[in-house]
Amino acid sequence: QDHRPLSAFIDKRILSTNALNIGGFPLNFRVERRGGMLFDFQASRIFSNAYFHIFFQFNFNIGIFMDTQFERIALFIDGSNLYAAARALGFDIDYKKLLQYFSGRGYMVRALYYTALIEDQEYSPIRPLVDWLDYNGYTMVTKPTKEFPDSAGRRKIKGNMDIELAVDMLEMAENLDHLYVFSGDGDFRRLVEAVQRKGKRVTVVSTVRSSPPMAADELRRQADVFMELEKLIPEISRSGNRRVVPAPSTEATQPS
Repeated sequence: QDHRPLSAFIDKRILSTNALNIGGFPLNFRVERRGGMLFDFQASRIFSNAYFHIFFQFNFNIGIFMDTQFERIALFIDGSNLYAAARALGFDIDYKKLLQYFSGRGYMVRALYYTALIEDQEYSPIRPLVDWLDYNGYTMVTKPTKEFPDSAGRRKIKGNMDIELAVDMLEMAENLDHLYVFSGDGDFRRLVEAVQRKGKRVTVVSTVRSSPPMAADELRRQADVFMELEKLIPEISRSGNRRVVPAPSTEATQPS
């Protein structure tokens, strides 16, 4: 008889015991985790003596709906996109508060921050933030920007982190229950759909209260939950630093 709690097996795909005893009735018992918190149970028993031989087996599924405090979560933060959204709303993010707030929503597996860095500058304004995040609970994913001339010969800098964020989400989804994407980029719609097909929940954190809205409509529709960044200002902003920004015009938000 196995007295360990089910939580002991939560990260294992298949577990079994040959000595499960229910009310004095021994069963061969098998549990297979199907994904997330959905399990398949199979129990079987053979009765045999000189007169008869009987085998029976029954199967059933069970979904265990746990309190969100036990969800395995991860944050995937598109640094430039989140910065632009916060700036459009007129506030600065306190990343210590942000991590504390979302850590209260489940078991924090990882908080990843994605940004490109200009390496040939003597001083980069983002470098102090990157260093602070790296020492204070965030996993930094960076790469150098690429410089190229446009058709007019002007210097252009490119630093897109979409591929890195997408690869990490797909690789880590198997070991998570709920993924938070801090971006409003509509290009992530298919990524969110792919993660959802693995049985995972996805929350998008961005804003539609800016002008123009930072969150693409197709991404909002695909997400399980859309979290409006403006509503998080009391929880994650630096104290007393919100600036007044113009409200989005009614005409810009009405469907044509």
